[in-house]
Amino acid sequence: MTETKTQSPERRAAAAAMASLRQDLLHNVFDYRPLGPLGVDGPVIRRLPAPLRKGAVWFPHAVVGMVALISLMEGTFTANTHSPFGVVTLLTAFVPAATLLMTLVRPVLAFWVSIASTPVVAVMGSGDWPWEPSAFACHLGVLTVVAARTRPRTAGWMWLITLAVGSSLGNMGPGFSNTAPMAVTSALALLVVAMVQVRREAQHEVTVQRTVTAVERDRRTLLEERTTIARELHDVVAHHMSVVAIQAEAAPYRVENPPPELEQAFVTIRENAVAALTELRRVLGVVRAEDYEAPDAPQPTLAEIDRLLDNVRETGLETEKTVTGAVRELPQGVELSAYRIVQEALSNTLRHAPGAAAKVEIGYVLGGLGVRVVNGPARGLVKPSPGAGHGITGMRERVAMLNGEMTAGATGDGGYEVAVFLPVPVRREHAEAGEGA
Repeated sequence: MTETKTQSPERRAAAAAMASLRQDLLHNVFDYRPLGPLGVDGPVIRRLPAPLRKGAVWFPHAVVGMVALISLMEGTFTANTHSPFGVVTLLTAFVPAATLLMTLVRPVLAFWVSIASTPVVAVMGSGDWPWEPSAFACHLGVLTVVAARTRPRTAGWMWLITLAVGSSLGNMGPGFSNTAPMAVTSALALLVVAMVQVRREAQHEVTVQRTVTAVERDRRTLLEERTTIARELHDVVAHHMSVVAIQAEAAPYRVENPPPELEQAFVTIRENAVAALTELRRVLGVVRAEDYEAPDAPQPTLAEIDRLLDNVRETGLETEKTVTGAVRELPQGVELSAYRIVQEALSNTLRHAPGAAAKVEIGYVLGGLGVRVVNGPARGLVKPSPGAGHGITGMRERVAMLNGEMTAGATGDGGYEVAVFLPVPVRREHAEAGEGA
């Protein structure tokens, strides 16, 4: 432990380098790792016609096979010009080609076989030293394929080992050594492969980060919308519960000589209302930020839709409102949600379909309220603003809070439609209708 701590930086760097060499090229040498086909969603393959995509995914295999075949033919021809077909032809032609094909299934083993066979092929051959043209092309292909299937660090180790083997054999050769051409050519090929790998990894990291960012943004938007809904729910319910408590406290004084049972009932109602109000504030009050200020004006309702439409008309958006059914007062939460949905739908029209006209339809039906906002396609020279769909998310949250239903999507003419149904208990409607009568 003490010896490790007192090691010099050079020794630690050398130890780390040797550890990376063992991990990259010595561990799991015999692993069976067949090269799979390319993905059909690649930047090039996805642009090809459908019949060509099935074959294009095997392009790397075809290239490796073609290089191996050409090298085999060239090595066989060269060997046969100097000696009849036999062991020499087998070693100088078939071994390099077979080693190149091996990279498709056992890449690390293929590299070591190529290195080990280099001196044997060099001695048996009668051409360039230490790599004949066919062996030169095959070893270069082995380096390229193995580097593409591993990591950039492995490419560096393979280049150094190739350089060491070529330099050692070059000093023993009968003539000119092509180790320098091999070093330069392989360095360029491995550099290109390493750059492609680094770029691919960077793109993958960016894609992952964008995905995480988009998920976090949607989650944050969802939480913000839920926070807003909770605040509004707190304001609405707290108001009604406060009214219940006050009415329950004042009711006994409006009846002359109320029976004790009635007084006790109103006391119980008030106590329950106050307890519910306290619990509501404890649960929902936590969503208020420290700098949040409650709005001074009352929350909007459907009665203020005309004012909203007048405001958007001033921006140039042509709007048309249609109301069907018997207009009646609905629970405050329903009216507030309906108002906010219409408001957000019109805001989306202004952002994403400038120059379009919008129609707002409000239908009072038995059992609930129907809201439909539809706009036509964008017109004019103003370009639509990009959006992330947060407004639609907020609408769905409001509808889900009230157990309603919502559909949103493009129309046939290029516009957009938002249709919502907010249920209202029938008993509540009848009670409100009776009070109105």
